[in-house]
Amino acid sequence: MKFYEVSPVGIVGKDFKVLTYGFSEILPIGTIVEIPVVQRKFVGVVLKEVAQPDFAVKEILRVLYDQPLPPALLELHGWLSDFYTTHPGTVWQTMLPSGLNKKRRVSVVENTTLQNNSSTKRTNILFNDQQLAAIDQLVQMPSGTAILHGITGSGKTEVYKALAMKAKTDGKSSIILVPEISLTAQLLNEFRAEFDNVILTHSTMTETERAHVWLEVLNAEQPVVVIGPRSALFMPVQNLGLIVIDECHEPSYKQEKAPRYNALRTASKLIEFANAASSRGVNRNNPVSAGSPRSARDDSGCKLILGSATPLIADYYFAQKLGRPIVQMTKLARAGAKKPTTKIVDLTKRGNFSSASKIFSRQLLAAMKETLEQKKQVLLFHNRRGSASTTLCENCGWLAGCPRCFLPLTLHTDRFELRCHICGYHEKPPTKCPECGDTNILHKGIGTKRIEEEIRKIFPDKTVRRFDGDTARGQAVQDVFAELRDGTTDIIIGTQTVAKGLDLPNLRLVGIVQADAGLALPDFSAAERTFQLIAQATGRVGRGAEDSVVIVQTFQPDAPAVQFGAVQDYAGFYNHEIKNRQRGHFPPLAHLLKLTCAYKTEKSAVNSAKALANAISSQFQDPLSGPTPAFYERARGLYRWQIVVRAPNRADLVKIAEQIHHPHWQAELDPGSLI
Repeated sequence: MKFYEVSPVGIVGKDFKVLTYGFSEILPIGTIVEIPVVQRKFVGVVLKEVAQPDFAVKEILRVLYDQPLPPALLELHGWLSDFYTTHPGTVWQTMLPSGLNKKRRVSVVENTTLQNNSSTKRTNILFNDQQLAAIDQLVQMPSGTAILHGITGSGKTEVYKALAMKAKTDGKSSIILVPEISLTAQLLNEFRAEFDNVILTHSTMTETERAHVWLEVLNAEQPVVVIGPRSALFMPVQNLGLIVIDECHEPSYKQEKAPRYNALRTASKLIEFANAASSRGVNRNNPVSAGSPRSARDDSGCKLILGSATPLIADYYFAQKLGRPIVQMTKLARAGAKKPTTKIVDLTKRGNFSSASKIFSRQLLAAMKETLEQKKQVLLFHNRRGSASTTLCENCGWLAGCPRCFLPLTLHTDRFELRCHICGYHEKPPTKCPECGDTNILHKGIGTKRIEEEIRKIFPDKTVRRFDGDTARGQAVQDVFAELRDGTTDIIIGTQTVAKGLDLPNLRLVGIVQADAGLALPDFSAAERTFQLIAQATGRVGRGAEDSVVIVQTFQPDAPAVQFGAVQDYAGFYNHEIKNRQRGHFPPLAHLLKLTCAYKTEKSAVNSAKALANAISSQFQDPLSGPTPAFYERARGLYRWQIVVRAPNRADLVKIAEQIHHPHWQAELDPGSLI
């Protein structure tokens, strides 16, 4: 009988992180097994063999999969649990697909593994000098992290493919992360034209589909290319050679529930563990005897490439400080490509509007008409969904608000309802004021649905598609990408989903309806996020030899984020913003810990927040802000207060976070936003 420490998937008890079991056979470290816990059965992962304990132990019920998890994933699990102060069982639930111990029928899941005949593959791709230089520099980099800072349209995807092909030649697999599921269709089309084994994974798949592709990767004998959002980082790739994080600036790479990991930082640790495992000779697909030099086929370590036209301020700062490679690509990839003509329209000047529309300026309306007459596409970007953000009484000022969140309800005219975007509460719009009885109810503000309604009135004969959080299942960007690409859709309307990554050959005009919509948010990253959205939306055009136009409508035409974003001037914005971060002691010049409580009564939230703030102040010297109401002070019927602690040393914040065990409190290290 052999004895093993097994880490359960899920929480079997707050203090039970590892359990000891017996088994009649030798089990490799990382083997996934089924274990009994009281009267229930759990999935578990074998961590190590131990001596026979001095207490009675149960036996492992069965081995679920013969192939163990890669050593790098095992180490990553431990790091995630420690770094983000999260229970190991919760971390496993994030890393592994659910239902691994279920008996499933053997079936083939369509469109997850994309295999192509060589006749469909593209060959003899012509790279420009900057692409060739970038590929050469990144190939020569032995291992580690590099930023690929390329303007929109510079051909970063072709560089990714070249690096993945080099990894494949070396017998290694690649993981390509995208910020949104909507971007997988375009990237899949790019990669399946040149690679045999391209595997797709994302959260909208069924449990069975995700388990199928996960097992396919676990048992893969040949190099694979895995494509998906941040969860694809945990696919059990046996011999990892490359991780690419495309549009690495996107906030979706930060998970908002435990373990609240940042995919960029987590990926950097994964390549570190993968390189360590490779040097020990434990990778299955490219075995090297322990202590021996790497083989000729394994001439470089695993690499992490952070690709973006607008890298995060913090990532750029640390890359400069630590001397990590920053590969610049400032030239458009296509020969003869011309940058777009950009116009900033001041929304405060009434002369910029006509009776034709209260949303679209004269300049934007004229540009839309001209573009549509040329049979080309228009994209309208506004990062707010719904029809109107505020419903109020003109007579007494009553405001329609959520009874559980105390936030203004958003009007959705297609369903004729007022809806809370935090908790989902909804009700019918009133025909008269519930306080004064007046019938003059106004709906103010702009959302994507209102934009769609206005567009359909102005251009009734044009094909219009809207993409936002209310888009019906099966009608998202990835589902109708072929239609968008071939120009069947005349006018595309959307939130940030359409502002990044899309390359549409028929697109000639981008209209940003209100560029400064998020600029006034009380958050240190508000200006950076506004700059990114404007620059990314602007980058949807100017990729070919045809003339294209970007019209930026804004109430703050002189704001640096608007000015720099409209012309995609990253260097100018970076230099301006880093000075603001220095003055405010915000990341990357300091580390942050956000502590948030939620109680049924406001008094309980305030008292608890004050007590914790006093306790922290008495033990630690690091300055704290608050306690104050959270940005969403009331959500889902609970009152929320928060404390923000800043420190030059992250270890101090980890000590504070480790002391937060109260069920009403939530600790978040390295928050990307304070909202």
